[in-house]
Amino acid sequence: MLEFFANYGGSMIVGAIVLAVVALIIGNIIKGRRVGKHICGGDCCNCHGCSHNK
Repeated sequence: MLEFFANYGGSMIVGAIVLAVVALIIGNIIKGRRVGKHICGGDCCNCHGCSHNK
C-alpha cells in the first residue's frame, strides 16, 4: 500500500488540486447565476443564442 502512494502520490495531489480548482470555478458560476450574473456578459439584446430573445 505504501508503494502505491509512493508511486502515485504526486499524481493524486495534482489531481486533487485540479479537482478543487474546478469545484471553485463551478461554485463561482452557480453563485453568479443566483444573483443574476450571466456567463456571457448579459447583453441578450444582441445575442442570437440566448433564450431570452425567443
